[in-house]
Parts: sequence; C-alpha cells; structure tokens
Amino acid sequence: MDWLPHITVATIVEDNGRFLMVEESKGGRTVLNQPAGHLDPDETLIEAAVRETLEETGWDVEPTGIVGIYLYTAPSNGVTYQRVCFTAKALKHHPDYQLDDGIVGAKWLTRDELMAQRANWRSELIIRCIDDYLGGFHFGLELIRPSL
Repeated sequence: MDWLPHITVATIVEDNGRFLMVEESKGGRTVLNQPAGHLDPDETLIEAAVRETLEETGWDVEPTGIVGIYLYTAPSNGVTYQRVCFTAKALKHHPDYQLDDGIVGAKWLTRDELMAQRANWRSELIIRCIDDYLGGFHFGLELIRPSL
C-alpha cells in the first residue's frame, strides 16, 4: 500500500483580533476552518494560499509570511496532511464571488469565539495555527524556495 501525504495550505487573515474563518459542509455537518485546501498541479504554495482564500471567502489577500508547517493525520480517514500555514493581509472583498461547493460562507471570529465553538472545528489545526500566530511564529516567505 502506498502512503501519499496530501499537501495543503491554510491562510490566517487577522483584522483587529478577528480571524477570517470558513464555514463549510463536511460529512453532513457545518464545520469551521481557516481558508484552506489542496495544492493544485503546476501551482506554487503561495499561489495556492491566495486561490483557496478567494475561492472559500471571496477575499483577495496578500501573503505576508508563514506561521508553520504541520503534519496532521485525520482520525476520520487516516489520511496524513502536510499543511503550510500562511499569514496574509486582506486586500479586497468580493461579496458576490461564487464560493466553492460545500462552502456555507465566511465569518470573522475572535479566538474566544472560536473556543466557544470547539465542537464545530474541522480539526485541532485551527487553534494550533492561530495560537502559533499569536505566539509570534512568523517566518518570511523566502522560507519557501523556488522549484528546481
């Protein structure tokens, strides 16, 4: 059996203590996540973060740094995900943008509001990334090297 980790990106967009979050339908439930998704073929990690944020929230963003790189094995299916978590600045909202299938909508939540909705998290990576961000884990985009 081949083991194939999934490469994903997530974006933390913070504005005055509120974080841009996504409500999405997963497994018959509505769950919360950062704007996040899989890396597509012929796409850079930075391009993926910008694209996923727009597709899931209707927001254009400018990546400003990296919070961390995380490995997570989902207990629901045993799949291992490698997540590169970016920070980004919100640039422009497109309220009429057609969001991806399964996306209920975007909302801005404080950390406390997120904690109150723990049962609705897609995974524990949500709070881990936010807490690392709040703890000062900020690395430059140059951490990602160009492909050979």
